[in-house]
Amino acid sequence: MSIRLNPNLVPDLLTAIQRTEQNMNTATLQLSSGLRVNQLSDDPAAVAALVGNHNQAAQDDQFLRNISTLQGSFQVADSTMSNVVTVLTRALSLGVEGANGTLNASDRQAVASEVQGLTSQLMGLANATYQGTFLFSGTAVTTPPFVLNATTNTVTYNGDANVSSVQLSNGNSINTNVPGSQIFQNAAGSAFGALQNLAADLLSGNNIPAAVTQVQDALNQVSTQRVFYGNGLNQISLSETFLNQDKLNLSTQENSLIGVDPAVAATNLVQAQVADSSILSAAGRVLSLPNLLSFLK
Repeated sequence: MSIRLNPNLVPDLLTAIQRTEQNMNTATLQLSSGLRVNQLSDDPAAVAALVGNHNQAAQDDQFLRNISTLQGSFQVADSTMSNVVTVLTRALSLGVEGANGTLNASDRQAVASEVQGLTSQLMGLANATYQGTFLFSGTAVTTPPFVLNATTNTVTYNGDANVSSVQLSNGNSINTNVPGSQIFQNAAGSAFGALQNLAADLLSGNNIPAAVTQVQDALNQVSTQRVFYGNGLNQISLSETFLNQDKLNLSTQENSLIGVDPAVAATNLVQAQVADSSILSAAGRVLSLPNLLSFLK
């Protein structure tokens, strides 16, 4: 059996020194950055997965921004609807009081005056805004939805009947509005019409019970429409929870893709330093050995 000896060890030693120094540099960088992957060549597959991860996280951030704006709008709209319910409940109480046969004309006039004040309150509520846009104008959000004609004492709806929607997450969208005409001038119960009729009937002393029924119908209709905002807020809250959890999962996934175990990186650094020291020592011994030219001198 023959043994082949390498007559020139220097190239191999230089290669080994370069390899151990590269290992030290890699371990040092991993420890300082906290990342296993610091450039594309470290793990192309992990980098490709990371790009998809970042795209999903960016999409989640956009959905969360949509949710933040929509949540504020729904909260203001729901609060406004609560105040509308309060106005109509008070009007209903006044109507029942006005229908009492013991009231005289002066008393009914005082009650009618309060009902007219409630109509003004309702006008303000129906024209409520959020961040400079009208809540109940349909999609015509820059147009005041309701206008009172002082001459005819009639309320006109100037918005539209359109409904917009927005995505809360992938495959999950929600309508963002209910047209004001559907809430305040619904054929099944018109809030403005009921209050105006109640005030007129109180002044005349006629048909007050019928006007009270109209107010009750309007109250029922507003309460029904308000459910939209309550359900919407619940849906928004669930979507927000889902998106925040998804972002947490993506962060965990990112760490598993490119994060480094500090203990492993520290061990690799120590091993690379030991190997580098050993190779340098071996190189020193090899370079100090006599060569053939030494014997020929």
